[in-house]
Amino acid sequence: MPVPTSNDIIQMVFHAGPMVRFVLVLLLFFSITSWAIIFAKYWSIRKGRKESADFLDLFWNSPGLSEAFAASKRLRYSPVARVFRMAYVEFRKVNKSHSSFASSDLTEEGSLSQKMVAVDNIKRTLRRAVNMELAGLGKAIPFLATTGNTAPFIGLFGTVWGIMNAFRGIGLRGSASLAVVAPGISEALIATAAGLAAAIPAVVAYNYFTNKVRVLEAEMHNFSVDFLNLIERDQMRGMGG
Repeated sequence: MPVPTSNDIIQMVFHAGPMVRFVLVLLLFFSITSWAIIFAKYWSIRKGRKESADFLDLFWNSPGLSEAFAASKRLRYSPVARVFRMAYVEFRKVNKSHSSFASSDLTEEGSLSQKMVAVDNIKRTLRRAVNMELAGLGKAIPFLATTGNTAPFIGLFGTVWGIMNAFRGIGLRGSASLAVVAPGISEALIATAAGLAAAIPAVVAYNYFTNKVRVLEAEMHNFSVDFLNLIERDQMRGMGG
């Protein structure tokens, strides 16, 4: 039996039953959406990783936090830089709040308490910033998992439905020859192939992006710990600028 050409496959799709065609359109939607997510996420995560590496070099080589803050504004795609900017804004607020108490008669215990509250505020800001960045990085990625899990079964449903119609045609024609069965079975199996074509790239991309997001998450957590250590040392020196 000759191998079907692309024209043969297109003809089989157009001559498929309404249910099989609906399944193929649904799988086409899953496939197009998945590829759109794959291209968009690949670009944004690649850009984010590069700019995060640039930011870390910039941060550790800057003479002060204010200089690092100003320079980091051009790194719009770096999640680590965005975490730093949110934490730095909170740090400046805490600094100003502490300055307003500087002239008051605080005991040593009261001053230490103020410093601990300041560190806790910055710690909460860092945690919130990391969570916000993770939510943004993970956006739309679950759709890839949904496609990988459901597309093969949607395709299988179309296949089963098509085979049912093929056997129904056999009954109506009263013949079970290969010439009668083959077109209907081939048409039905296209749905399975379409389901796998949509699912395989989605699964590969989901695993790839999940790993990359995990790497960025580790970078953000590591930076948060390092930044908090810097702030705590600064607090012990009396809330320096």
